[in-house]
Amino acid sequence: MTDTTDRPSTGQDGSRGAATMLKGPTGAGTSPETRGRTTIADGVVAKIAGMAAREVPGIHALGAGMARAIGAMRERVPGGGAGGVSRGVKVEVGESQAAVDLDVVVEYGYSIVDVAAEVRVNVISAVERMTGLEVVEVNLVVDDVKLPDEEEESESAQGRVQ
Repeated sequence: MTDTTDRPSTGQDGSRGAATMLKGPTGAGTSPETRGRTTIADGVVAKIAGMAAREVPGIHALGAGMARAIGAMRERVPGGGAGGVSRGVKVEVGESQAAVDLDVVVEYGYSIVDVAAEVRVNVISAVERMTGLEVVEVNLVVDDVKLPDEEEESESAQGRVQ
């Protein structure tokens, strides 16, 4: 097994290679999980964060009012996509860290401070567990409070006749 230090490679005749450097453990004797590189797309982290945020009691929806309305219309169009999971979620993903911004609607009667803290814990736990990335921050913007007597956008967008 080769060590993890950087060293110049050697050719078949034992001479030093020009600029080729081997980095990290390589070769048949190393464990498979250390061979290669994994890149996680922003959209993957956004979906994980969106699902984790929605699991928290007190979260009614994600996304600002206009984004929710446009998203609801887009979902009705055939082939419009399933962007609802990551609606209201923005992420920045680096090589080993991620930052998450969420726009949320909280249900009336829940403590916004408590819901926000629980969302942070749930999102950080899910993203770090599933991706291995360190979540450096989870920022929440509470865009609205869902009152008990308010109609759902999906209900009002549908016609009276089915």
